[in-house]
Amino acid sequence: MFACAPANHPTPMPPPHRTDPDTPATDWHAQELLLMREVMKLVGRSLAPAFVLREMLHLMSELLGLNRGRMVLADEATPGTSGAERTASVRHAYGLTAEEAARGVFRWGEGITGRVLASGLPAIVQDVDAEPLFLFRTVARAQLPPQTVAFIALPIEVNGATVGVLACHRIRSRQRHLNDDLALLRILATLAGQLLQLEQLVAEERRQLAARNQALEHALDVGSARYGLIGRSPALLRALGELERVSQSQATVLLLGESGTGKELFARAVHLASGRRDQPFIKVNCSAIPDTLFESELFGYERGAFTGASTARAGWFEQANSGTIFLDEIGELPLAMQSKLLRTLQEGTLVRLGGTREIRVDVRLVAATNRDLAREVQAGGFRQDLYYRLNVIPIRLPSLRERREDVRALALHFVSRANQAHQRNVNLAPDALARLEAHDWPGNIRELGNLIERLVLLADHTLVTAAALERFMPTALDRAPPAPASAPIPPALPAAGGLVRDYLSATSHDAQTLQDALTRHQGNQSRAAQSLGLTLRQFGYRLRKAGLR
Repeated sequence: MFACAPANHPTPMPPPHRTDPDTPATDWHAQELLLMREVMKLVGRSLAPAFVLREMLHLMSELLGLNRGRMVLADEATPGTSGAERTASVRHAYGLTAEEAARGVFRWGEGITGRVLASGLPAIVQDVDAEPLFLFRTVARAQLPPQTVAFIALPIEVNGATVGVLACHRIRSRQRHLNDDLALLRILATLAGQLLQLEQLVAEERRQLAARNQALEHALDVGSARYGLIGRSPALLRALGELERVSQSQATVLLLGESGTGKELFARAVHLASGRRDQPFIKVNCSAIPDTLFESELFGYERGAFTGASTARAGWFEQANSGTIFLDEIGELPLAMQSKLLRTLQEGTLVRLGGTREIRVDVRLVAATNRDLAREVQAGGFRQDLYYRLNVIPIRLPSLRERREDVRALALHFVSRANQAHQRNVNLAPDALARLEAHDWPGNIRELGNLIERLVLLADHTLVTAAALERFMPTALDRAPPAPASAPIPPALPAAGGLVRDYLSATSHDAQTLQDALTRHQGNQSRAAQSLGLTLRQFGYRLRKAGLR
């Protein structure tokens, strides 16, 4: 303990107990017991330090005459702050105005309060008027009683470190021993430290619970996502709701939407939500099958049906029997095959290539396209009767621009998957996730997934900030303008006369024009063909003629 007294004067002793014959003596022991009992009631009623500490200062004044009590607590240190620059402020007070309490800010080592903060030792000032270190910062001397005023300050400790000061004014001529006040104040300072420590523990527990909840939410979005579809945006949930309502029926489902919106995952979700979930799920990309192989791939072939057919083979429809078949990019199906597909869908039978026997199949069809099949029908590129057969239950899949709430969950999922696949430990900072959410993503989920994989492989640091992310973000030169799913560029229509395409010679487009179309559409032959008013087969034929394959 260090004590401050008037310079060149011996430390005065507290006056002995004196009793005015006309005034009954104060039972200080009873007052102390009453104070402690009331404080404990407060603690039992609420563990919030702010409430208990304010009432504690009130009781100190009312019951013991320890006036203008205040709790000076350390301010949060900013990064780079030195020990000498640390400050503490009056947080709780009784008998101080709001203006007086606001002035109570002390640096470590400044004045009596600052010395208690720096040393961790109590301080007793017998006479504030005679102590040069006393600052009168909160209360001016003129606002204090004219008698000799003492000042008592005790450290408040948490885990062995001084975090604050319990201080008060005391009229020195009171009929009560100073040591009695010190003993009680030590108990109250210890209790204040325990309450503050408890507050820190509760705050830390809350932070841990918040982090755990965030991890659980992420796990729900990623690990337990319905049917592997990640996200909770209204647009996604609406599409999922439509999917689940029709999953138990046998009706054909047509998935519509831009390229990269996750049609295959939705098709698998239709299968998993149906009664066929334990049966085969066969996926077929119609744009990847050459025209000459469509029939044998979809419906199979018999032995000897063509050169090299040494054995019979079941097609995709037979392999999907009792299950689900997913025909992706069904708009690329040749017209000749469209009629055979329609027959299989209507009658539930098929005939293998080179065969004569009808084979019955029970298959649920899910089809997908990023093209406007209604306009394709008008242009003569798709059969009207097949379109009506497919368009029983159309479900539009939202683009990623309509699912900004899901970008964060998707990005974290792709980061986790890429880290596992490539043995990396890359993470995204909050500002990087915000930057990803702000992007328009014309390439949809596929573009986001590809960017994340590239980032995981090439990132210089394990924590990727928005600034570091910027060099991986696509620019206007990196991408061609997207072709909207709702309005693909149709082939030119005849001026009059219906559904027959204009005749175009095999030399209608030179090699440079074909190459430019491919470059504009990043090698996507379907879109390049559409932009030139050609079918995919016409475009492919011209590529071969030009020697560009």
